[in-house]
Amino acid sequence: MLALNIRALGAIGARLSARVCAQGALAQTLRASSSSSDAGAASPKFKPALKPAKTPAELKIASMRQASLIGGGQKRIDKQHQGGKLTARERIEVLLDAGSFREQDAFVTHRCTDFSGIENIPGDGVVTGHGMINGRLAFVFSQDFTVSGGSLSETHAMKICKIMDAAMKVGAPVIGLNDSGGARIQEGVMSLAGYAEVFQRNVMSSGVIPQISVIMGPCAGGAVYSPAITDAVFMVRDSSYMFVTGPDVVKAVTHEDITQAELGGAMTHAKKSGVAHLTFENDIEALLRVRDFFDYLPLSNREAPPRREFQDDRTRDAPELNYVVPADAATPYNMKNVIKSVVDDGEFYEMMPDFAKNIVIGFARMEGRTVSIVANQPDELAGVLDINSSVKAARWVRFCDAFNIPIITFVDVPGFLPGTHQEHGGIIKHGAKLLYAYCEATVPKLTVITRKAYGGAYDVMSSKHIRGDRNYSWPTGEIAVMGADGAAKILFRHDEKNLPKHVADYKDRFATPIAAAQRGFIDDIIEPAKTRRILCEDLDLLEGKRLENPPRKHGNIPL
Repeated sequence: MLALNIRALGAIGARLSARVCAQGALAQTLRASSSSSDAGAASPKFKPALKPAKTPAELKIASMRQASLIGGGQKRIDKQHQGGKLTARERIEVLLDAGSFREQDAFVTHRCTDFSGIENIPGDGVVTGHGMINGRLAFVFSQDFTVSGGSLSETHAMKICKIMDAAMKVGAPVIGLNDSGGARIQEGVMSLAGYAEVFQRNVMSSGVIPQISVIMGPCAGGAVYSPAITDAVFMVRDSSYMFVTGPDVVKAVTHEDITQAELGGAMTHAKKSGVAHLTFENDIEALLRVRDFFDYLPLSNREAPPRREFQDDRTRDAPELNYVVPADAATPYNMKNVIKSVVDDGEFYEMMPDFAKNIVIGFARMEGRTVSIVANQPDELAGVLDINSSVKAARWVRFCDAFNIPIITFVDVPGFLPGTHQEHGGIIKHGAKLLYAYCEATVPKLTVITRKAYGGAYDVMSSKHIRGDRNYSWPTGEIAVMGADGAAKILFRHDEKNLPKHVADYKDRFATPIAAAQRGFIDDIIEPAKTRRILCEDLDLLEGKRLENPPRKHGNIPL
């Protein structure tokens, strides 16, 4: 990781040096041109005025700007690099288009006078401003760990809030690069007030502008709640961690010995808690992948998702889909292969791939337009819905609905996972979150049943009954209350001798999509190879969809 960062740092440094040299050469040329032009035009008696020396104010401004640029000094910068991390400014340089960053509030300093010896460096530990990502506007704040450990003071928070307010006014995303030791203890309640001001803006911005958090160092205590409210949380492996209380507090209270990585490292949050959407090897990879993620998003809820040029023909058949579903209903297959066969160029930006693997979520494109994918994964727990998968998909559906992104759902679900662990853990209310999210969504909703759609899970997975716009089944679809074996055992429990015959009869009558098609619960039974063409046509048809929910302050989703 360190080697890659050093090479990348060299590239960034070379680019910056080249830019400085070019600017210097241009300035020298302009000066020479100006000098020769003046000499030819001036009369013999004309004597050009010398440029006045810098005033004390100008010298002070230059000194403060330089202090802001260097942050905590070269020794701390070197230490940051030795830990495999970029500095706050280097991260912005990688994230944004070259030369597009406009900094704001570089001269701000803290106001704490209660303790002596606190360094007062212009910028106060956070770099804020705006720039472009592939030509589109984004607001950014990047915490500087070299200045007071990136700790949040009253003015540090004020700078972040100022950027968030500006983003809301113009309708553009906010990207936070988090690398902070937490609240600045010396400022006491003013620091805590600063966090609360940020939290309030996170909530007011939610569903209005996209908010992205990139955890690139420590993020502990109350600081964790800001990323938790944002739409996406990305973490860098081995150098970032998030927790409310650290290992020392945990040991004092519970007597558990645990490391920072085990308690709140990137992989912990990617696999166990579900807090992190994606993890990356190093700062460079994380920032480049954030740029990719950004390209799928509209700038605000007032815009349609971006659409880019495409080469993949909508009429392209995918004959492999005709054979992807095994003949044996108990045999798993990988739903990601289905997704990649349908979307543009097989490109699928998966989110939360390590958490609740029995459901798949992410972004793709269909004829260049951004679409959201939600899919049961038969390769993991047979694609069953449980607590974690319901929560994972529900949050994703609501995020995409907030930002006008059409939702395509691929269904192969045998039902909800049974067991005391699930029941006592609240599968009823957690499963209801996914139902609520789909019911509430007003964006175009397209659903394809590839195999099983059993019981209440059939209803939940964007069925026609909860305002699905276009609902299809492949010929392999099985839409029923439950599987044939289970149903026959209940229906014919007094005739066990003829159970195999009853199972076969049930399959013929109910384990097909025909009954649902006859009642209009699915719009058509389609050939799998034609799925892409049909979905592309439907997305065109639904582009002008207008649907509004009843007026209300807000719904009461079962949290």
